[in-house]
Amino acid sequence: MHLKVNPDFKAYIDPLTPDEHAALERSLLAEGCRDALVLWGDVLVDGHNRYGICQQHGIAFQTVQNPNFQSEQDVHLWMIDQHLGRRSVSDFQRGVLALRKRDILADRRSRFLASAPAPGDVAPDAAPPASTSDNPVSPRPLRSREDIARAARLSSSQVVQIEKIQKQAAPELVQALKAGALSLNAAAAVADLPADEQKAAALAGKDELKLAAKRVRESRRKAVDAGDEARAPEGELAALRRQVQELQAQNDALRNELAALRLQMEAAA
Repeated sequence: MHLKVNPDFKAYIDPLTPDEHAALERSLLAEGCRDALVLWGDVLVDGHNRYGICQQHGIAFQTVQNPNFQSEQDVHLWMIDQHLGRRSVSDFQRGVLALRKRDILADRRSRFLASAPAPGDVAPDAAPPASTSDNPVSPRPLRSREDIARAARLSSSQVVQIEKIQKQAAPELVQALKAGALSLNAAAAVADLPADEQKAAALAGKDELKLAAKRVRESRRKAVDAGDEARAPEGELAALRRQVQELQAQNDALRNELAALRLQMEAAA
């Protein structure tokens, strides 16, 4: 059986490492393809790696249709939820998937509201009903970072870092993050650098990436310290200067008193 492969669907799948691919190949050769491949019509949705190996070695496989798929968005959401439930998916990839889910749900809701007979008939938080193929069952929108964090099993701060990396990170830095060369926190720090510096650090390897992240963090701390001093109210600075002058004057007066006491003691002796 020849199945169609949609590049948009395949984009959700991280490629297997050579060791992972070899292990899957050994398993399929020894035990056959035990799990059915999931289809939408004649388009492959789940089981791309198994399908490729089965085709290569002539291994028989079974397929199953998912009756809930009524649009490409349904397929995307299903694939996202499948990957979000897997423990092998990295924090970064879970965050990317959850953000993609947010965008799909927002687009679906906008289309639903645009086709609604009257805006007042739909509650602000209502999910589109599954009455037709144009309005399939849809989970509630992911409106806030907290919603996205819960969907991805991350913290809100991690979601912020992932959004930043998506917007600012050079492709080489993203690849290094996916390969495990640096942490999510470090990647978000390095993403503050110009693209050419990000690329150079990523190509130089793990140690250089760590140094780059350290330099960015130190630069931030210095900027914060300088900013705090610069933002101090003018009246507060003037008051501090007056206090310093007063203390200096008091010190001078004490020194004069001590000098006078010494003279008195010397004269009495």
